[in-house]
Parts: sequence; C-alpha cells; structure tokens
Amino acid sequence: MDEIRIPNDATYAPFSLTDIIATAPLASRLILGATLPGRLLSAAALGMYAGSAVKDWVSRRDMVWIDFQVEFGADVKTLMPMPEAARREEVARLAKRMNDGFTDERIPREALAKVVNEHLTEYMAGVTGQRVHTSSEVRDFTLAKLVFPFAMGVCDVISGDVALFRDTGIFEPHVICHEFVHRKGYIKELHAQALSYLALMASGDPVMVQSALAERLHRQIKVIAGEDHQAYHDLVDGIELRGELAEELHMLRPEAGAYEGSVSVVMKKLYDERMKLMGQNGLSDYDEGFTNFLYTFKQSRKCRQERWQAEF
Repeated sequence: MDEIRIPNDATYAPFSLTDIIATAPLASRLILGATLPGRLLSAAALGMYAGSAVKDWVSRRDMVWIDFQVEFGADVKTLMPMPEAARREEVARLAKRMNDGFTDERIPREALAKVVNEHLTEYMAGVTGQRVHTSSEVRDFTLAKLVFPFAMGVCDVISGDVALFRDTGIFEPHVICHEFVHRKGYIKELHAQALSYLALMASGDPVMVQSALAERLHRQIKVIAGEDHQAYHDLVDGIELRGELAEELHMLRPEAGAYEGSVSVVMKKLYDERMKLMGQNGLSDYDEGFTNFLYTFKQSRKCRQERWQAEF
C-alpha cells in the first residue's frame, strides 16, 4: 500500500507556535520593558511555523483525497433531511445499544491519541488505498480556548496543531479523531465528523465504538432540542440511559458563565459565517449535517462503501 508521511513539525514544538507569534512581543514588553526580544522570538516562531506548513503542503501533494459523494453517496450539499420521527427512533435505539455495550475503561490521553490515529489512518487507507501518516501529538492548551470557549478541541489546519481544552470523558476518542481528520488535511467539519465516526466504529474497540455512538446520540438530541437548553436535558433524562452515560451528556450542555456566554454568542455567529464562506452549511454540519450524512449514506444506492457502516 502507498505510504504518505506528513511531517507536522509544528506539533512537536514544546509550545504552540501561533501562541508565541501572537504573544511574545507583549510578554517581552511586560517582563523586560522592551519589545525587541519578543519580536525576535515571534519572528523565529513564524519562520518555524511557515517552514512546517510548507513541508506539510509538499507532502500532501501526493495524497489521494476521499470523494465523499462517490464513496458514501453524500456530501455537504447533497444531504437528505432525516425526519424527526426517525431521529427519535434512532435516539431510543442508540440509548439501548450504549447501555448494553457500556464500558468504563479510560485510556490516558497520550496513548489514546496514538490508538485513535492508527484507527483513523487504517480506515482512510481502506477507502483510498493509501496510508497517510501524521503526528499523534495533542496539546492541553492554546489561546484558541479564550476565543472559542464553546469548543472542546481545535486544530490549526495550517500547522496541524491540535489542542483539547478539557477532559471530554467518553467523547474524547471522537474529539481527538475529529481534529486528526483536520490534521490529515480535510478542512470541512462534516467530513471530520463523518470520518471520525466511521473510523471509530470500524475499529471494533469498545472504547472507540462507545465514543462514536455517544457522539451520534448527542448530536441527534441536539437537533431535536434545538436551542432549548432545558429540552436537551429533559430528553437526556427521558431515554433511560445508565447514570454514567447520562451524566456525560448533561455535562456537554452546562449553564454558561458570563464570559463564556457572551463570547460564545459572538464567536459562534462569526464561525458559522466563516464555515458558509468555505462551502459548508455552517455550524449545523456538526449535528444536523452529521446525522443527515449517516441517514443519506444509509439510503444511498450510488456509493462505493458498504452502507452497513451507517448502521449500529
């Protein structure tokens, strides 16, 4: 099988290079009373950042990219809307499946990232015939956390830098896998959601499968509840999930603090518009788009991949 290696040099730096570029001059001014040292450090970080990005871009020129319409019969602009009755029926079945297959096993993040990356690489290779090897590094913090307080993780698609902002419990394999899809070069959020889900389900690993199913259940409940915060929690309480699973779902929709609430409203709107400018449907691709993708894939009669992958 063809092997492609993306260096992702920036991901191995001890600190986020984008953070250094942005903050070094200010930090230098505050600590040393002069901006020149910070500017020099910022310039050095920028050079490393640019050099890493160029190397990654050159490596990706030989990649075989997945054509989602051909492989799955579904893509951003060709999704079939899933009827609400079908969503509610799926929520009930997902709850039962998750209760039956529950595992409390947790894998430390560093080891988990490596395992997730292997599953993703192998799944994508099964579609394209090409293994695309990338870094398994994950940071605990970048300044993006202050800009996107509503996000669980983030990937700088230029450098491949990935950060997770908090412990995401049973969702962590899916969150990591989603960001690693971006690291491999796929920019669209629907593609990251879909490939992450399909790769984790294909792994057969109970921890990975549980995470994928939890993400699917979470997104279905979000679509049904809409922006109604209480309706979301009422739905979680009404599907007879194990206490451990219900608690994880409740934790995803906490009451936002003053800062998180005000910043999230503004940044979500900006991010939604940015996604649309990039040919996506907007933030809805994370939940409605993702669940519609699986529904469309399952109904498709013109896809190369086996449709049972959209089942559970």
